[in-house]
Amino acid sequence: MQYKYLGNSGLKISEFIYGNWLTHGSQVENETATKCVHAALDAGISTFDTADVYANTVAETVLGDALKGQRRESLEILTKVYWPTGPGGHNDTGLSRKHIMESINGSLKRLGTDYVDLYQAHRYDASTPLEETMLAFADIVRQGKALYIGVSEWTADQIRAAHKYSKELGFQLISSQPQYNMLWRVIEDEVVPTSKELGLSQIVWSPLAEGLLTGKYLPGQEAPAGSRAASESVSRFIRSKMNDDLLARIQNLKPVAEELELTLPQLGLAWVLQNKNVAAPIIGASRPQQIAENVKAGGVEIPAELMAKIDEILGDHVNRDPKQTLADQPGER
Repeated sequence: MQYKYLGNSGLKISEFIYGNWLTHGSQVENETATKCVHAALDAGISTFDTADVYANTVAETVLGDALKGQRRESLEILTKVYWPTGPGGHNDTGLSRKHIMESINGSLKRLGTDYVDLYQAHRYDASTPLEETMLAFADIVRQGKALYIGVSEWTADQIRAAHKYSKELGFQLISSQPQYNMLWRVIEDEVVPTSKELGLSQIVWSPLAEGLLTGKYLPGQEAPAGSRAASESVSRFIRSKMNDDLLARIQNLKPVAEELELTLPQLGLAWVLQNKNVAAPIIGASRPQQIAENVKAGGVEIPAELMAKIDEILGDHVNRDPKQTLADQPGER
């Protein structure tokens, strides 16, 4: 396992982050979740990402319980704030000072820790003045409840404005957490260059495109039972991508993976890590064995000719439109 600095800070995180979106507190039993966390620790993963909204706060509790007994100083615990939690009352969402202050206290209690290493704005809040949000984050850092601040799915302009406030208010904005994978590259033209300039790293979610890039979905066949695409709550992203042409192209990536002695999931993770602004992809697991396989993608260098081959295979199924980040953000609350 390699460990990398996050942004221009002195904080190091593991090259793979274990995340519990859609698993802990919902799809995976608590006993299995704990085994997955311990498998991550055994693989050298020290960084764990969650959010208060996952399973309506339950995921944080499950992660906190799974990490009990571990040396806190050896871990990096990341969580987020924005989406509705609890009963979803009128102040139970967004990035108002009230919601942020109440949310950090709830997250710390559920995670069983005095502080989080990185506290992230889960989305941009168009209904709250940015200055109010940044002042709340500055106070949380001064109180020692978070060491660093990050954002998730913010545009380049939003990141730049937030970074300016962070400098004025005396805290470090060090990371961006966007979706990024072979099929979804909307951060490359604007978010990544801006982040490099300002000293932020990317922590990327859905590096395997919610399972599409694992190759388990085959053209002309029904989605496997128990898979995300087979569930009633299938995401808009998967629904838009479940066509035979794309699924066939993903199968055509297998020779590229085999040339590198990788599986398709390992190829997808290794591809993400070729972007030097990416500090780590977030990986989830429903079985402990998945983690040991996934981390084998670390340290793999994909030659330029194979990177070009991947682009050729995927063709116009790749989305590079930087405006997509803004289009996918929530509007006025």
